Amino acid sequence: MTRIEAFFFALVRAALKGGEPETEPTAMTLTDEVWQRLYAMARQQSLLGLLFTVTGRMQMPQSVALPWLSDAEQIRGLNRLLNSEAARLTRVFADKGRRSAILKGQANARLYPDPMSRQPGDIDIWVEGGRKSVIALLRDMGLVDELAKISVDDKASASYHHVHLPANEQGVTVEVHFRPSSGNFNPITNRRLQHWVEQEIQQTTTVPEDFYVPSMRFAMVMQLAHIQHHFLSGGIGLRQVCDYYLLLRHSTEEDRKAVAELLQRMGLRRSAGALMWLLSEVLHLDSGLMLCETDRFRGAWMLRRIMEDGNFGFFSPGEQYGVWRRFFRKRWHQLKMMRFDFWEVLWTEVSYWKTIFRTIPERISRGKLSLRDVRR
Repeated sequence: MTRIEAFFFALVRAALKGGEPETEPTAMTLTDEVWQRLYAMARQQSLLGLLFTVTGRMQMPQSVALPWLSDAEQIRGLNRLLNSEAARLTRVFADKGRRSAILKGQANARLYPDPMSRQPGDIDIWVEGGRKSVIALLRDMGLVDELAKISVDDKASASYHHVHLPANEQGVTVEVHFRPSSGNFNPITNRRLQHWVEQEIQQTTTVPEDFYVPSMRFAMVMQLAHIQHHFLSGGIGLRQVCDYYLLLRHSTEEDRKAVAELLQRMGLRRSAGALMWLLSEVLHLDSGLMLCETDRFRGAWMLRRIMEDGNFGFFSPGEQYGVWRRFFRKRWHQLKMMRFDFWEVLWTEVSYWKTIFRTIPERISRGKLSLRDVRR
């Protein structure tokens, strides 16, 4: 770990606790170059708003302070907009007689010392009824027309677990979940996982932001599966790690014990061990809040991927390559990833090749080889 990375992690820890960074890392000379690097790291990890709650009180060069301030204010505005839209969607579906719950993003933001500082993405909302019923409802509401199996331009698309709606006039994108979780690639553990989350999502509570959120147990299981899914198929960022840190800090001992007992059966034990090591090593999470023993080998692997590839792998060096080079690079990468979790990665590849063959006609009609837009 470089000194800049050590200071960056100290800033993250301070922001998550609403305090000041530790004194030792700040002993380094904060040159303009160092600040530029810190700003770039925060951008790659989607932590600009969170870290500004700390760096905004520090002396930064104007070339960094002004764009960082601008980013932080935009993030605050986006959070207000998404909270308002989440509340509106909750009312809309309630008027249709459907229960709903906000997943991940805006539900997690509420747990931060400054709820407006979490960098938002889209809105994930679960709506009861199952796939056919929810899609029929969205058609009746005029939100979707004919759902393609892969995303094309700005059209709505249906995947394994949700309908991805095009951005509205305010630029907000929404994913309407008819399944609470994207689950695992392994069909055996996925069946167990989906059965459990379908039951647990029924335990929702209303919050001051005027929408419903699921139980803490649901959030810990669902978001661990989400982290595993994206880590093994594309990549994750520190934002997801920070979210999980706060989930654990807001959970009860009974919640953590109940989730810990599910890990092996749900196929999440290896990823949980890696995440616990990362939370301990980087964010200094108290050992009493851990779900399981830490796994240094897999945790260090996860941390390297996060720092090299950025949020959801968007900053991976391989993204600049052509189609065929990306293809072979990805296949080699997945072969190595089998050391992390053999069966889950094996089924990840099975899912990939099923998508390859299923989407051949569509990709031929579009004249594109890339699967970047294909959704599971």
